[in-house]
Amino acid sequence: MRFDAFSKIISALNSLPLPGIDAQLIMAPPFRAELLQQNKLLKKNAKPAAVLALFYPDRTMNTNLVLIVRKTSSGVHSAQVGFPGGKPELSDQNLEATAVRETWEEIGVSKDHIKLLFPLTELYIPPSNFIVFPFVGMTATTPNFKLQPSEVESIIEVPLNDVLDDSKRIFTLVSTSYGSKVKVPAFNFDGHIVWGATAMILIELIHLLNSILKK
Repeated sequence: MRFDAFSKIISALNSLPLPGIDAQLIMAPPFRAELLQQNKLLKKNAKPAAVLALFYPDRTMNTNLVLIVRKTSSGVHSAQVGFPGGKPELSDQNLEATAVRETWEEIGVSKDHIKLLFPLTELYIPPSNFIVFPFVGMTATTPNFKLQPSEVESIIEVPLNDVLDDSKRIFTLVSTSYGSKVKVPAFNFDGHIVWGATAMILIELIHLLNSILKK
């Protein structure tokens, strides 16, 4: 989709109700309900985090969404595909500021070039005990990405047409933080598997976009 057409569509989404948990559950791992029950008490003290779903024009002026592959580490989200984002710092005025700052730090897109559009539904992540607050934004210029090597392994540029393509939705076996392999719903973007919280956030955004595009 051309970026000029996308810009008009995405701005209209701000006035629409969020699909919320009904959409998120489409891409939820089968063990999510059990984990929510096990972590019911922990959730009361969950840590906040913010992420940004950032759209931008590529060099042919078609619309892309940026994702990142996190570094391999001892953490529960090691080597997973996600949105740029992270924990708030004292200097952040709010969670929107956190999402923008983290995007700058992780992939080098300046806050001066980011237009925040609207929030999506927050999502609790039991394995890490975070509540993630997702935001949607765009930049009108083609970014010159610069990844933060200590946290980001690589950057994935996903065409919007692929994001909206139902054939990119699959079921696949993944290794969980609990040491077992489980079949989960996911997206496959040219071999990059997106599942868990990121897939749940993305499906809500897709539902919003389709509510206008499929009228």
